[in-house]
Amino acid sequence: MEPILEIKNLTCGYQQEPVFTKINLKLYPGQLSGLVGPSGSGKSTLMKAILGLIRPWGGEIWFRGKKLNPGVAPLKVGYVPQVETVDWNFPVTAEEVVMMGRYQRKQLLPWASSSDRAAAKRLLSRLGVANVAHQPIGELSGGQQQRVFLARALVGQPDIVILDEPTSSSDLHVQHELLHLLADLNQEGLTILLSTHDLNSVATHLPWVVCFNHGIISQGQPIDVFTPATLEQTFGAEMVVFHQEDRILIASGMTTLRHQMKRNLPHILHKSKAVSD
Repeated sequence: MEPILEIKNLTCGYQQEPVFTKINLKLYPGQLSGLVGPSGSGKSTLMKAILGLIRPWGGEIWFRGKKLNPGVAPLKVGYVPQVETVDWNFPVTAEEVVMMGRYQRKQLLPWASSSDRAAAKRLLSRLGVANVAHQPIGELSGGQQQRVFLARALVGQPDIVILDEPTSSSDLHVQHELLHLLADLNQEGLTILLSTHDLNSVATHLPWVVCFNHGIISQGQPIDVFTPATLEQTFGAEMVVFHQEDRILIASGMTTLRHQMKRNLPHILHKSKAVSD
C-alpha cells in the first residue's frame, strides 16, 4: 500500500534554532495514529509544516503521491487546531465556523451556498451538535466546541484529518467521547493523525502511536511501543507501565512511589511504634 502522507528528511526550526532534523514518517490510508510527546517537543511544528502553515528548512512532504509546495496549504487535508489558539470571543455561530471549511474549495463565489449550508447542517447533526448550530461558538461547552471544529475539518471531505492536542483542555468524559467519535470515523475509512501528551487515552483508543521528542523515538502499536525505556526517552522522566490483559496503564515513577509510600506508611508507623515500645 502506498502511503497517503510521506515525510522525507524534514527539518524545521524557528529563527536560528532547529526543532527537529531530517525526520522520516509514513502514514497509510485508513490509519488512526497518535503523535505522542511532551509539550515543546515539536509536535505542533510538524503538523504546521504538513499543513503549509510554516516553511520547512529542508526535506519534502508528499501527499497522495504528489510533492507539496513548502508553505502552501494542501487540499483535502482537514485541521482541528489547539483550543488555546482559538479566539472564542469572535462573533461567529457554530454553523458559520463549520462553513469556513468549505471556503478553500470555492473557485468564484465568496459566500455560502445552499449546498454549503446543507453540508454544515448534516455534519453538525452527525456529530450531535445540531441543536447549537445558531449559538455563538464562545457560548458552547468544551466538548461542543471540539465537535464543531471537527465538523469544520470534515466539511471539505478531506482524505486525512489532523488534530493538534484535541483532548488537552477536556475532562475525561469529553476526551473519551471525542476519541470514540474519531474511532468511528476511522472505521468509515478516514485517515486521522492527532497529537497528544495524554498517554493513557492513547493507549486505550489508538491502534498506532509515534513517540516524538524533537524527532521520532519509536512507533508501532501501544503495547509494543509504550515501554518504560521508550517513554523515559520520550518524556525525560521515569514511567511505570502496567498491563492488564489488553489494557495499558501508565503512571510517572514519582507518582507511583508516592502512592507506595502512602500505602505503606501505616505499616511503617505501626512497626516503628512497636520498636519504640
